[in-house]
Amino acid sequence: MDKDKTKGEEVQEELNKIRLTLSAKEVKALEDVCRQIIDKTKELNYKFRGPVRIPTKTLRITCRKTPCGEGSNTWDRFEMRLHKRVIDLNCPINKVKEITGFKIEPGIVVNVSFP
Repeated sequence: MDKDKTKGEEVQEELNKIRLTLSAKEVKALEDVCRQIIDKTKELNYKFRGPVRIPTKTLRITCRKTPCGEGSNTWDRFEMRLHKRVIDLNCPINKVKEITGFKIEPGIVVNVSFP
């Protein structure tokens, strides 16, 4: 009897909130990956929010140029910038692999979480 009741009804997929956090040193590569994720999500007709741009974190290291300590006090200043984007998706868990199934460049880190 239960089979007859569910026969006429559409089976709805359970939508979950999924947060993708992308971080990279290069902005252009990060923006390309975000665009590809958004395009794929639109193609599959799921809702999304983002990419939200998180403030850039700048890591600075200052060190002496001379290894022995002799000579004038000259310093090297190095800095590395980390860029972050956050995308929120409303889709089934099994579709995340399909959305992010393209080739992502080596310098980009993708974290998937369920808030």
